[in-house]
Amino acid sequence: MYNVWPLDTLPPELQRPELHLLQDKGYSFDDPREVVEIFERKVAKFAGAPYAVAVDCCSHGLFLCLKYLNAQGTITIPSHTYASVPMYIQHAGCKVEFSDQDWSGCYQLAPYLLWDAAIQWRQSMYSGGLKVISFQIKKAIPIGRGGIILTDNAECATWLKMARYDGRNPHTAYTDDNIQTLGWHMYMTPEDAARGILLMDARPQDWPERNGKDFYPDLLDKKFFQHHD
Repeated sequence: MYNVWPLDTLPPELQRPELHLLQDKGYSFDDPREVVEIFERKVAKFAGAPYAVAVDCCSHGLFLCLKYLNAQGTITIPSHTYASVPMYIQHAGCKVEFSDQDWSGCYQLAPYLLWDAAIQWRQSMYSGGLKVISFQIKKAIPIGRGGIILTDNAECATWLKMARYDGRNPHTAYTDDNIQTLGWHMYMTPEDAARGILLMDARPQDWPERNGKDFYPDLLDKKFFQHHD
């Protein structure tokens, strides 16, 4: 069973309020980990995707997708993007090629069917492949930190849910020895998922599309990226 706070030792005034606020709004759950699944279903329905997998940030979502795809070789992305994207491409074992391109809302990590949608948020935004959304504090749903992966592949969603959670089945107790694959510590907390649900219920749904060149600096000349010519 999931305990919100270890041994319930923290007084109420020091606990995060999101789970209680969610219950006050009429949401019901027996285990706080169910809140993550409620948030995933809510985002999937909004975006028009069959499946959604919540993670602790968009950058980690992109990394997990690259690992699932067994990505190799060179990946092409716009030079105007957030610095962690080329970093995690390299952490995944690939090289980076920057292109001078205009983009709005999302862009592809070519040649893979993988899109960085960190600054996109609109209904029915999903159109296939893997798309990763950001919930950083400046984004449409400002959880503070967090991301979600959209996919139409059930097998992919199952793998991602275990990979983000130390290779474990997320539905079993923490004390069970249920590690099934090599994974990473990149899951979204129930409290952050609850904040995401509350924000989605309270905020206007669509967000104006942002031009990437206006939103991000040019990384082309940053020497620590293994830019492929």
